[in-house]
Amino acid sequence: MGALDGRVALITGAGRGIGRAEALLFAAEGASVVVNDPGVAADGSGGDDGVAAAVVAEITARGGSAVAGTDSVADWDGARRLVELAVETFGDLHVVVNNAAIERNAPLVAMTEAGFDDVLAVKAKGTFAVSHWAARHWRSRFEAGARADRAIVNTASGSGLLNPLPTQTSYAAGNAAVAAMTVVAALELRRYGVRVNCVSPSMVRTRLTAGVPGIQEPGTPGGFDPQDPATVAPLAAYLATAGCPLTGQVLSVRGGSVAVNHGWSRGARAEQDGPWDVAGLAGTLPGLPVDDPFDKLAQALGGAFGITDRDQVLRLVDDTLDRSLDEAHTRSHG
Repeated sequence: MGALDGRVALITGAGRGIGRAEALLFAAEGASVVVNDPGVAADGSGGDDGVAAAVVAEITARGGSAVAGTDSVADWDGARRLVELAVETFGDLHVVVNNAAIERNAPLVAMTEAGFDDVLAVKAKGTFAVSHWAARHWRSRFEAGARADRAIVNTASGSGLLNPLPTQTSYAAGNAAVAAMTVVAALELRRYGVRVNCVSPSMVRTRLTAGVPGIQEPGTPGGFDPQDPATVAPLAAYLATAGCPLTGQVLSVRGGSVAVNHGWSRGARAEQDGPWDVAGLAGTLPGLPVDDPFDKLAQALGGAFGITDRDQVLRLVDDTLDRSLDEAHTRSHG
């Protein structure tokens, strides 16, 4: 008996990487799965219907139940059609896993409007659009008297939540937006029996992390590979189970570690009776303890490169930006 027997799940971005691993595990645990993926490249270009179809074939070959949906989650009506596909094919929808993402890394000075908009359209708007149409279906079912556990599992990343990475303005913004939407949606949708949580993978080997410092080639088959996308799937599956009590949580997963994130929280403060003036703030705020983003980057990269001090991080940031600017120049003049 599987942990997801009788559940119907819509998983976006399920053709490759983390989404594919989730789709395979959900099906193995008894869920009927809508495998959504338009088959685009990592930057969102192109498209191939065969990507989602291949995952469906894997699932059905193992005795599972799945159907392919190739609409883009960034398309408002496409997101609605994905929810309708689940209901029409399997009779209901219990779980949405918002995993779809694209990436177009560039320094802020070289990032284009289209590049920024397209990343946010998939990551932030796509998460919102699919969740919106699913929530409308669930509200309708709830008001008709149906009582069932429903769940949304969003996907963020260490980029945007924990590890500041140069050239990832758009990707980090999208992930931070998804984490914020998770908490708000959990508050709003509780009344309809819907739980909303977020999984934040870190150091997982996917198309989007190719070239990220510390990402390694697959290890020995059969051994524990902490960077395998399959390490993320069990957490998403648990959050999708009918017996899971969690809602409004953002959980980081890295290899065998799962951690509860606390998001933005107040730290040290300066207080006085009455309003501040500029001079008073200038004499007070610099003395408060703060998190230095360069120190945080050093902590994130220390295990990969042995980088431990600020000067090394500054050089790495500058080198990364220079390479990205050279690449952007080459593309625009190629």
